[in-house]
Amino acid sequence: MEFQDYYDTLGVSRKATDAEIKAAYRKLARQFHPDRNTDAGAEDRFKAVSEAYEVLKDPEKRQQYDALGANWQNGQQFRPPPGWDGGAGGDFGGASGFSDFFETLFGQGFQAGDFGGQNPFGGRPSRPSPQSARITVTLEDVFNGAKRRLTLNDSGGPRQVDVQIPKGVRPGQKIRLSGQGRAGMGGLRGDLLLEIDVQSHPVFELDGRDVRVTVPITPWEAGLGSKLEVPTLAGTVTLKVPAAARTGQTLRLRGRGLPGNPPGDQLVSLQIQTPPAKTKEEKAFYEKMAAAFSFNPRREHGQA
Repeated sequence: MEFQDYYDTLGVSRKATDAEIKAAYRKLARQFHPDRNTDAGAEDRFKAVSEAYEVLKDPEKRQQYDALGANWQNGQQFRPPPGWDGGAGGDFGGASGFSDFFETLFGQGFQAGDFGGQNPFGGRPSRPSPQSARITVTLEDVFNGAKRRLTLNDSGGPRQVDVQIPKGVRPGQKIRLSGQGRAGMGGLRGDLLLEIDVQSHPVFELDGRDVRVTVPITPWEAGLGSKLEVPTLAGTVTLKVPAAARTGQTLRLRGRGLPGNPPGDQLVSLQIQTPPAKTKEEKAFYEKMAAAFSFNPRREHGQA
């Protein structure tokens, strides 16, 4: 059986602190993880790094390992000293996935539960479960697409993720970001399920892929028909209002809603606003209108 120099495997000194050992392990685990590195030998190197960390992260195992002395080198033929009580004696038949050296020294003390109940080397490590998060964006972000930075709180502290907001995404919709979720064993990350929340807008309102907006108009614009400058998420456009338009009437601007296949429309609701008659001339004008028109909207609706 060959001796394994765990310090050399992680590239740290025998006096390395726990933080230095952890940092070295994370760096090497990311570098050689089979899901990231398909080079020949990468998976074997990943197993060796994980085995070294399993020993050196544990104060008791590290103390037992250090008791072997510092004169051993990788690859030397090794037999445990007489009376070794570091956990030898169990026949695991490779069940841990670690080397014979590890099983001889620590076999009885190693449990699969050390890795969350997973066998890390009976195959590639499983990805952690997806991590869920929410992000709030503006309606302009949804219409144009945008890049935003999201801060997530992981066990290792705050972590920032750059997120591309796709055009046309809707409130409550979830987008999956592969490999951007919480890290599991060996630094392997699961997916991030990001739920979209859209801020309310002072002008526009979402209705599925359609965008609604209310536009105030004057009685003469409604009565005579007119052309109005109407805001949209892509800028101002001209809308033709038919004669005899009424309050609550909805006009459609096709393709001016959220992007998609097909894109949504913009729905423009008209709101007739009557100016107050503050002067004698304005009051006289209304009186002239009343005399000129026989129109009675209540009668039109069967209420008079």
